[in-house]
Amino acid sequence: MLALGIDPGTAICGYGFVEARGNRLIPHAYGSIFTTPEMRMEDRLMKIFDELDGLIKKYRPDVMGVEKLFFNRNVTTAIPVGQARGVVLLAAAKNGLRLVERTPMQIKLDVTGYGKATKQQVIYMVTKLLHLEKPPKPDDTADALAIAICTTYCMHNIAWRNQL
Repeated sequence: MLALGIDPGTAICGYGFVEARGNRLIPHAYGSIFTTPEMRMEDRLMKIFDELDGLIKKYRPDVMGVEKLFFNRNVTTAIPVGQARGVVLLAAAKNGLRLVERTPMQIKLDVTGYGKATKQQVIYMVTKLLHLEKPPKPDDTADALAIAICTTYCMHNIAWRNQL
């Protein structure tokens, strides 16, 4: 089973493809889609959609995991991230992908065993679980891989899978 994890953002949209083969996790491809502030918002969103749609068509994941929006401090970033998230959901729907949504705390708990883990702890565990030579950069890519890992765990849970 191949899971695609997405960390949505308008400046940096992280993605990661992780295959669950038995109890092994195998990274297939990961990185980030970058846009610049000089681009019009509609062009930034179209770039994210087009690149993500191309990645989905190339790798053919079985499921997509996306972080649920959670803003408790910086509300000004909520709207652009929400717009990017909408484009990500559109790409999932257009390609017929099942969607798994998890909160940041659930993702941290699944990946590190502690729901309040630091970003560095998440990056460390992603690197170890996927047997990567070095930590993925930027942080958005590491977050996307964490989401993909969490998604594979959800899909292996029969009770959870029956909710879809």
